[in-house]
Amino acid sequence: MKPTIEKITPQLKTIFSHLHEHPEISWNEHDTTSYIRQLFKNYDCKITTLDDSPGLVIEIGQGSPVVAMRADIDALSQEVNGEFQANHSCGHDAHMTIAIGSLLTLLEDGYPDIGTFRFIFQPAEEKGTGALSLVDKGIVDDVDYLYGMHLRPIEELGHNQFAPAIRHGAACFIDGVIQGEDAHGARPHLNTNAIHVGAELIQHLKNIDINPMIPHSVKMTAFQAGGDSKNIIPGNATFSVDLRAQTNAVMDELMINVKRITAMLADYHNISIELKIGANIAASVINQEATSIMEDAIKDSVGVDKLQPMITTTGGDDFHFYTIKKPHLKATMLAIGCDLQPGLHHPNMTFNHAIIPEAVEILTNALVKTAERSHQDEQ
Repeated sequence: MKPTIEKITPQLKTIFSHLHEHPEISWNEHDTTSYIRQLFKNYDCKITTLDDSPGLVIEIGQGSPVVAMRADIDALSQEVNGEFQANHSCGHDAHMTIAIGSLLTLLEDGYPDIGTFRFIFQPAEEKGTGALSLVDKGIVDDVDYLYGMHLRPIEELGHNQFAPAIRHGAACFIDGVIQGEDAHGARPHLNTNAIHVGAELIQHLKNIDINPMIPHSVKMTAFQAGGDSKNIIPGNATFSVDLRAQTNAVMDELMINVKRITAMLADYHNISIELKIGANIAASVINQEATSIMEDAIKDSVGVDKLQPMITTTGGDDFHFYTIKKPHLKATMLAIGCDLQPGLHHPNMTFNHAIIPEAVEILTNALVKTAERSHQDEQ
């Protein structure tokens, strides 16, 4: 396996560069999908694109078990050097490259005839809706084991270190609308200033008290009110709120508080405040068997000295919807330490690209080990 990975490493560098330089935001990853499809069109594998969205599934082998790897393919929309644009600041370009490298390794090396290996290139992880869409399409109905991956920031995992699981927290993204009436700037008594309502909302959100022993946070991430006229007091506004919690129970508490606060403000000011849940990502469900296999893959590929315990992070990932919606699935995510700085979602995020071949080896090993163990258990 190592010689094959060494041989394809220059190709992986080219693939990463292309993906990094051509980011596409959630549900718009059409060129990304086409690029990945073109990479494998001349190989003996089954390629399935999705009818109504970007994303694709590539499969080799046959029969059971069905062992899958998922890579997210979308970029973020964020301000970079003064301009809003698509940007791969969450490492999905690396995730795709690693999954592509694993599939190429199996194809070039000759994979064992002991099951099906499925590679899922999933859209819209950043929206929190991509995994649910693929669940609804039946993509994982027959999957027995599922592996994912994520680059980790330097404060969570040192360079060239790997953990066999990531305990993600829950995340919820809320869009809100404040509806009132505009008024003349000289007559503030004739309306309720939507900006003042937003300021009150921020203070109330910051004062939510929940068990401090369980990590959680509430913060407003967008607010828009008013137009070009400086002498109009805006009565309407839109806003966004980001909720995080390490457990699903605490997330439920946060949601109850947010709804209670907005209802109170709406009643007090005699206005309307409407909330819409954009995504509600549950906290992780980690399978011990899958985690154990990943541990062995790390030790066999890069050595026991690079193995770290499962990490806990306040970030979320819609990967965990696969196991929540399909409880039969045994899944875990590989945590990849890669000198990632200054942090995930930073517009100028960087990491050490030398980690990609090592991650390819670990995940490919995990796929093969899983199929071999399952095959032995059946005999």
